[in-house]
Amino acid sequence: MSDTNDSISEVLNEFTAEVNTLTAIEAETADWKVAESALKLAQDMKVRHTGKRSRLAELKKMIGRVPQEQRAGFGKMVQNVERQIDETLTRLQKAFASRLENLRIERERIDVTLPGRRHLRGSLHPITLLRQRIEDIFVSMGYAIEDDREIETDYYNFDALNIPEGHPARESQDTFYTTDGLALRSQTSTVQIRAMERHGVPIKIIAPGKVFRRDTPDMTHVPMFHQVEGLCVDRGITMAHLKGTVTEWLRRLFGPETVTRFRPSYFPFTEPSAEFDFSCFICHGSGQSGKERCRPCKGSGWIELGGSGMVHPNVLRACNIDPKVYSGFAFGFGLERMAALMYNIDDIRQMFENDVRFAEQFR
Repeated sequence: MSDTNDSISEVLNEFTAEVNTLTAIEAETADWKVAESALKLAQDMKVRHTGKRSRLAELKKMIGRVPQEQRAGFGKMVQNVERQIDETLTRLQKAFASRLENLRIERERIDVTLPGRRHLRGSLHPITLLRQRIEDIFVSMGYAIEDDREIETDYYNFDALNIPEGHPARESQDTFYTTDGLALRSQTSTVQIRAMERHGVPIKIIAPGKVFRRDTPDMTHVPMFHQVEGLCVDRGITMAHLKGTVTEWLRRLFGPETVTRFRPSYFPFTEPSAEFDFSCFICHGSGQSGKERCRPCKGSGWIELGGSGMVHPNVLRACNIDPKVYSGFAFGFGLERMAALMYNIDDIRQMFENDVRFAEQFR
């Protein structure tokens, strides 16, 4: 009997030693992989200690070989050992399975106090970016922003702007005509006429918007592009006010060192008229960028921008404004060319191709 008791004690001691190791892991582990390994170890222990080749299976076989008078007591002891092993391992397996579930829940838990996932931010088109900057500058200078219809009558597109019959701008090869007497506006000067009719004088506005001309598309021309035109009409307005206004907004856009120059020109709706340039914002008027010729100004140190002049008396009369009492200046320029220079765009047609890869470069 002592031999059988020793065998039972050996089985229990071996099992208890392994169980103590697992119990320590159960109490301490907070790691997913450790808990997963411990659960597998508990499952392997059940096979090792209760399977067909286990020490417990050998004890069961010994029951039939012990003396008759000791058989019942020995069998009961073996059953108690089997029950103890089974209950202990079942408890450990449930504990590790529960720990794994808790760790899984903790790992997948969402911290509601954290900021949410932001959607990818879109980006503005380079024309929109430039237009917004220019609008902000002029609003800070006291100008209002005006816009109006893009399909205009001959009167607002030409007659009110002192563009006479027979002028090349009125020919079908230069202007998009829709029906008799209607055409897509070829300049945003049409907005100025309607604004003067609507608001009267004094008036200070800029009119940004789309214009349309029969240009063959190439690297520097498109049939639809954007203009910004400015208008100021009040008592005592002179050419000096025009030069000061143009110089000021260009300095606010390109920097305080920017220099402007005005060259005599001709436009039907202004008299006198002038084209205006500004010193290159890359080479600052030197014509050189490092050892190379400056690309934006083509080595001249100046960038041609737009046209300007004093509002022609006939234009004021068309809006029922007395040119003997009021005077004003107007100026205009295109956005595409300026944006191409500022953002180093080689071909302005890229701005109209709806390519997200192109647009997302600009912020």
